[in-house]
Amino acid sequence: MLKVLIADDHPIVREGLKRLIQDEFPSAVVEEAEKGQDVIDKLRAPDWDLVILDINLPDKSGLEVLKEAKALRETLPIIMLSVYPEEQYAVRALRAGADAYLTKDLAPYELIKAVHAVRNGQKHVSAAITQQLIKSQGHDQPIMPHSTLSDRELEVLCLFASGKTSKEIGSLLTISEKTVSTYRSRMLMKLHLHTTVDLIRYALDHRLAE
Repeated sequence: MLKVLIADDHPIVREGLKRLIQDEFPSAVVEEAEKGQDVIDKLRAPDWDLVILDINLPDKSGLEVLKEAKALRETLPIIMLSVYPEEQYAVRALRAGADAYLTKDLAPYELIKAVHAVRNGQKHVSAAITQQLIKSQGHDQPIMPHSTLSDRELEVLCLFASGKTSKEIGSLLTISEKTVSTYRSRMLMKLHLHTTVDLIRYALDHRLAE
């Protein structure tokens, strides 16, 4: 029996994914999570076979949840889902331990292919991402300025772009407002920008946040 955890903050998306899984695996048990902390809490139980994890969750970045999940269950297959193009997040997700990365505009059968692959201990990535991974092992300079951001900096950038204040970000990430300000200063320097508004515009222009 396959036990799957689907993590997404949109009920319609969760229901659609649930139906896809149960159509392919009629005996599958599927549970849902809306927030990142819900995922971590549920994964403390040992009997999961697969996690399908959205990269955008209301309380924390999917990348952060991915790392925490892998720390709890190192061998548990995790498929990352995103509305963003592969080139924006796929390499980061795979380096953080994801077993597959899919965008939500793909045909449903691509998800089923990924499920079968990761259950067999395989990675599931597109040819384009394979090429990115190969290039990232060489000495090429990053193509986009945001590729120089740390995962935490990228997380803070996305939260700014979603309309969160420094105080709200600090509360969500359990860090001080001063630490958020430090991340903001680092991002401005790395992206050659000047204001928080510039950061938000950059994130939206490059489809790093909704």
